[in-house]
Amino acid sequence: MSKVVLVLSGGGAKALAHAGAFRALEQANLVPSHIVATSMGAVVGAALGAGMPFDQIRRRAMGIRRKDVAPFDPLVLVMGLFARSLFPASALRRAIARIVPKTRFEYLRIPLTVTATDLDSGELLLLGGPERRGSEFDRRGRDIELADALYASCALPLYFPPLEADGRRLGDGGLRAVLPLGPAREIVTDADLFVAVHVGPGFDERGPMANGDQPQSPSPDAPAPARIPRVVRTHGEAMRIMMAEQAEQSLADWPKDGPRLVYVRPVAEREATFAVERIQEYVEMGYQATKKALG
Repeated sequence: MSKVVLVLSGGGAKALAHAGAFRALEQANLVPSHIVATSMGAVVGAALGAGMPFDQIRRRAMGIRRKDVAPFDPLVLVMGLFARSLFPASALRRAIARIVPKTRFEYLRIPLTVTATDLDSGELLLLGGPERRGSEFDRRGRDIELADALYASCALPLYFPPLEADGRRLGDGGLRAVLPLGPAREIVTDADLFVAVHVGPGFDERGPMANGDQPQSPSPDAPAPARIPRVVRTHGEAMRIMMAEQAEQSLADWPKDGPRLVYVRPVAEREATFAVERIQEYVEMGYQATKKALG
């Protein structure tokens, strides 16, 4: 029987495609023995690892609205560029709690490793996973609470404030490993199959026009994305380029003589981080793309 590792990228609302991908793996009798995940991929991975049924994850996620995750804060307008973040930590924490049952890393049915980034040192942190001596990856902070680890992994600078823990400021794992293939291979050395589901930034993304003034819908039936302030769009463009290069490099670095790697790219849409109204569509896209990739 194959030992399967599921690697889940960040991608905001698009990360619900991971639930569909997991469903396809279940149907193919390829239930993962370990999940390594980043940002919202870690949130979905935690719900899956806790044993929550696929339909329940989908229902819970569909109950979240854009204003729940990214509420308007008048104080941000007052403080302007001196604001700590665009959105409060409490909003993201509530959204995570809506999807993931209250539990701990050690109680998950499927072991989960969550990536985060030390915003001061730039270190990649792997939270919740098994400790392996001699690894190139930093594993300090393994005793962190699951809810805190998930928040830290999603706390993209500008949008949400970092998690402050043990004298460290922890932010989005996608800053270092938006598609954490390298860490996954480092953590699980005896796996037969790695399935990497990537819904994060890539150079293949479709989206608004380059001038940023005329946003286009990714499909005829989808609502047009909200207008985004220029400074926020510029920040997003910089993050996208950095993370897209990361993802390409992680795939290029996969050893030719390594375990089998199945790469799934179900969603490639720009500026869809908060597109919670399309969650059901993303779940189906993840399911169909993974079925096709598995053959």
